[in-house]
Amino acid sequence: MLSSYSSRLRAATGALALLCALLFLPTALAQGLSPMDVAEIKTVTSATIAADGQHVAYTVSEPADPTEDNVPASTHLYVMDTETGEVTASYTESGVGSVAFRPAHGTVTFLTSGEDDDGRVLYELAVDGEEPTRLLGHATSIAAYTWAPDGERVAFSANEELDIPEAPLPYQPDLFEENQPQRRAFIADLSADTPEPHRFNVDGTVHLMRWSPDGTQLAITETPTPGVDDSFMAQSVQVVDADSRDVVANIANAGKIAQIKWSPDGEHLALRAGDNIHDPIDGRIMRVAVEDGAIPENILPEFEGKFEQILWTDDDTIHFLASESTARSFGTIAPDGSDFTRILTKDATALASFTPSGAGHIVFTASTPEHPQEVYLLRDGTDSPDRVTHHNEWLADRQLGTQEVVRYTARDGLFDIEGLLIYPLDYEEGTAVPLIVMVHGGPEAHYSNGWLTNYSMPGQVGAAEGYAVFYPNYRGSTGRGLDFILSSQGDLAGKEFDDIVDGVDYLINRGIADEDRVGVTGGSYGGYASAWMSTYYSPRFAAAVMNVGISNNISKWGTSDIPEELYLVHSRTRIWDSWVDNLKRSPIYHVDNAQTPILIAHGAEDTRVHPAQSLELYRHLKVRKPEVPVRLALYPDEGHGYIRASARLDYNLRMMRWFDTYLKGDDPEATLPAGNVEVSAQ
Repeated sequence: MLSSYSSRLRAATGALALLCALLFLPTALAQGLSPMDVAEIKTVTSATIAADGQHVAYTVSEPADPTEDNVPASTHLYVMDTETGEVTASYTESGVGSVAFRPAHGTVTFLTSGEDDDGRVLYELAVDGEEPTRLLGHATSIAAYTWAPDGERVAFSANEELDIPEAPLPYQPDLFEENQPQRRAFIADLSADTPEPHRFNVDGTVHLMRWSPDGTQLAITETPTPGVDDSFMAQSVQVVDADSRDVVANIANAGKIAQIKWSPDGEHLALRAGDNIHDPIDGRIMRVAVEDGAIPENILPEFEGKFEQILWTDDDTIHFLASESTARSFGTIAPDGSDFTRILTKDATALASFTPSGAGHIVFTASTPEHPQEVYLLRDGTDSPDRVTHHNEWLADRQLGTQEVVRYTARDGLFDIEGLLIYPLDYEEGTAVPLIVMVHGGPEAHYSNGWLTNYSMPGQVGAAEGYAVFYPNYRGSTGRGLDFILSSQGDLAGKEFDDIVDGVDYLINRGIADEDRVGVTGGSYGGYASAWMSTYYSPRFAAAVMNVGISNNISKWGTSDIPEELYLVHSRTRIWDSWVDNLKRSPIYHVDNAQTPILIAHGAEDTRVHPAQSLELYRHLKVRKPEVPVRLALYPDEGHGYIRASARLDYNLRMMRWFDTYLKGDDPEATLPAGNVEVSAQ
């Protein structure tokens, strides 16, 4: 069934028809942002600074032309001289990743797959822009690497080669969740005449790796299997001797983990991790001694935010980047949790990453409500970072809607909920306008006060077409501390989604939102919310766009690749202990209440939320509520979110035209092209 949908859609997404569709974009978009503009946006994806502070290496995601190639964006490498501001396009031949400055060498290293490579290989490049040198390859693609302090030894991870017997028949089925290679870890000494990788004596899959300050040990995380569920919930921290490559200590950590940092004396680790196994995120700072069986301790459990990045520096200080509701902060904290100091607090600049240099400069990546992510530089002795890259300069010719933080009280009075609102262009106070509610996924995620527009988020495209766009950080969102994020567990679609409706009521009462023209969209858990609003809360919503969303919690558990995470940090009860409750918290249970026109979209290869979730809601609506407009679009070769240029543009166009039809009353026959790409919202 999926294959037939895929083949039909594949035949319907030619470049010619897309070009026809673009010719029919509303003229109102000329002064604001259009879907085609969104498809052309370049974004800085990473930045790091040399130890001497003289150069910044950064990467830029550059999308393909969606009318020519349905391929993912390519990531290119650039190097900037911090004194002159001169930028060199250092490597743009293929996509790059894992960019770092090599210790004691001052060169830039990165992973890429060159023309003659069979997989991702480690390359080195001088900052003056000379041709890169191939440093290290492996039998399989290198997944990640980390330099020893001496800059000669490198630890890297790569999938093992599987010895699968040749099939006796000219056909072989895929054995589900079998023949998945473990990711092994190795050390190679590049100062040797013939560097030979030596494998860590670890049985499972290696994820994180971090050298000790003296280069004698590495802290790693390992999981029993390479499965996604294990990567979320079962990473164990181990300490490995660099010479013997044997495990010398097992840390008694529990929960999600994203970073490991060593203390300057090598006696402790700082983990950016979960507070416990039920913490949905890896946003706490956990300190632990490098001893077998040591238990990590949360150094600031009362922090009502989320630590996004940490770095333990030579002055025995932990630097951090944190989300605090819709704002971002950068600061320092002592390893025992004292001296918590914010150096920078940015409400309308979403700081995304930082890297300090030995010279005192700090490089950041950040976005604002006016532009996507760019490179910022905080020079030694200054108080505020300066923006030093300027991609998408054409954005200056686009009019953007005003973006502001909104706050309202939940109906049960337990929490004040915060979110962000983008007004339509030239909004006049007191005018009630159509509203699009953009619900984030997770639910362990949140919106920061930065750039909020992409192929699946209406943002400034909606503002250009006369919509207000609302981004609620409902309970269960990150950036508000442990109590707030844990408050939604065991209450799927309950008070968390009530918070969203309360936000709609708040905007209606303020005279901003037209109560008869409210739409909702979101992906993953946000898709779940969209389906819930179009069934359980259907009388409140005039249109919905559900993307890679959940419609049946029972079948969702049986088809997702994260069943343990679903239990440990979401439902907190086993599905077989609560069949009826899970069914009642499923949109399909409430289809008889549905009257909201809904566009359903899904990646045909999604393993997180299986496409059957969308098929179920579609079929229930078709059979039980045939009078309700519904359309299902399956995107071939896409997973839990879309990465290819044409698929992204197609989704953006379909989403906006669905809202135009059912929130603004546009006539699809008058505004949409004929042809084999149906962007019509009928």
